[in-house]
Formats: sequence, structure tokens, C-alpha cells
Amino acid sequence: MSDVRTFAVPAEAAGQRLDHFLTTQLSGVSRSRVQLLLEQGDVLVNGTRPKASLKLRGGEQIVVTGDPHPAPLKAIAEDIPLDVVYEDADLAVVNKPAGMMVHAGSGQSEDLRSRGTLVNALLHRFRALSSTGGALRPGIVHRLDKDTSGLIIVAKNDAAHAALATLFSSRRVRKTYLALVHGEISAAKGTISASVGRDPLRRTRMTARPTENARSAVSHYEVVRKFTTRFGKFTLVRVRIETGRTHQIRVHMASIGHPVVGDTLYGAAGQLTEQADPKTHRSVNKPERLRLGRNFLHSTQLEFEHPSSGKPLHLEAPLPRELDEFLQKLESPART
Repeated sequence: MSDVRTFAVPAEAAGQRLDHFLTTQLSGVSRSRVQLLLEQGDVLVNGTRPKASLKLRGGEQIVVTGDPHPAPLKAIAEDIPLDVVYEDADLAVVNKPAGMMVHAGSGQSEDLRSRGTLVNALLHRFRALSSTGGALRPGIVHRLDKDTSGLIIVAKNDAAHAALATLFSSRRVRKTYLALVHGEISAAKGTISASVGRDPLRRTRMTARPTENARSAVSHYEVVRKFTTRFGKFTLVRVRIETGRTHQIRVHMASIGHPVVGDTLYGAAGQLTEQADPKTHRSVNKPERLRLGRNFLHSTQLEFEHPSSGKPLHLEAPLPRELDEFLQKLESPART
């Protein structure tokens, strides 16, 4: 049972919001955690349950009955179907769907941290995973963004995890993606070598512009196919990355003026709007709109040596159905 904490509000705190005041009084406790305590009814002001936005007047007595420091996060097994492409005693390779987070974040609530992630599904399917990543990330050696689908390697034991981590750090895992990007890329192939770091102005983004925390990143792309459609011009590219920086392909393609389709964080449109007919240039009275609902980015190939046997593994996952269907809609003729 948590200790009850009591605070008397000094006169100089008059005008402050309750959640702001408690954040300054509870050492090492975030404002979001304070707000959760308030939502749970674990905070009383003069004997009543207040809102976080309550403006203090000074002289109130605040009683905190809940624990301001939550229990350590731990992933929980959940019965979620998995597409397992390869499995042995040391590792598994899974074809992750778009929309699934690899693991929950430490700042999330109890419900979010225990529902719907790849780790939750892995714990149910395999039971035992490597412990190197901690209780939140068992088995996780590398990651894919939530809205990126495709192949991801999972370690079943600590020895395999360590060996796989060495392969990744020494760039001996060959990772290839398919991406549909806006615009027509004229060169058949190219290399983008631009460091990637956290955007200092928008913390949810990464950037290829120089920043203090930027790390080297290299992406090689090759044009697979070009599309001239009634929704505009697009290019399907195969991208092999030497490094694995956060959002690397998305940042790199946007940096050369070709954001990944569906990637609104890096400049792509939320939906595609039918334009003038590319052949007749005739305008459209009621333009059709096309929406993907995810990023058109898929981890399609992984090549590496097995951490125990040294046997070369070459694994593939074709484009998921929703991306194939999107390409078909993109090329479909105008409605008559």
C-alpha cells in the first residue's frame, strides 16, 4: 500500500493549476502521472476530488493517496495472430503488419502498454524470449515503425540476442525495403548519405539537417517502376539501408523531394486527389480521392548469417495485400 502524502498549499502558489503544483511537489513524477492520479481519484483537495485544471487559492490541504511512482513496466502475453516466416531454437523472423507497434513505450498507460504490440503477441506465441532488452522489450533486437510492415528478427535467448546485435552493429544484416514515393525519380539508382537526428523544433520527427545528436546514415535506392497516373507521378523504389536510424528511409526520401506515400509526418499528402487526365489533360469535375491510411513502406528482405550455425539466411515477405490493392487503384482508369 502506498504512503499517504499531505501538502498545504502556500499563499504564493495561488493561481497555479493543481496538476502543475503537484508536479513540483512530487519529486521525479511527471505531469502526465499526476493527471492519472487525479483521474483515478487518488488526490483530494479539502476532502473533495478535483479536476487537474483546478486553480489553487492558497491554504488548501491536498492529500495524495495513490502511488506517484507506478510499478515497473512489464509486457504481458496476448493472443494475437502472427505471420512467422522462419523459426528455430534461437530466433524467429516475423512479418509484422502495419499499425502494430513493436513494443509499448515507457510513458504509456497500463492499458496501452499491455495491448496489441508485437511483443505481446511474441510472448504468447513463443513464451521464452531473450531478456537483454528488458521487461518491456523481450526478444527485440531491432525495430520497425508502427506504420511500416515487413520482416523483423526476434531473439529467443540472450546468446542469440548478443550475436544478432553484433551482426547489426557491424552492418552484416542486409535490410531491403520497398517504398512508393511521390514524384518521378529520374536516376535509375542512387545513394543518400545524410546524417539523421532528432528535429529540435518538432520532437516527433527526425531530420537530415545538421543537429547536435545526428548520426551517420546511408541508404541505397534503386528504381523498380515509375507510375504516371491520374493521381500524379510516383516511383516504386527498392531501398537497402546500411544503418538503421529512426525513420531513416522516410527522412532520406523526403530530403531529396520524394516523400513516402502516406507519410504525412514527412510531407506526403493525407490523401491523393485525381488530377487532369495525364493523356488528354482534360480537367476532372468531381475528382476521385484515394487514401492509403499507412505509409507505403515494407521491409521485404533480410539477409544474414545464423548466429549459431553461420548458415546464410535469405528471407522474403511480399507486399501485403493493402499495398498491392493500392497500386491497382492508383493505376485504375477514371470512372465514367
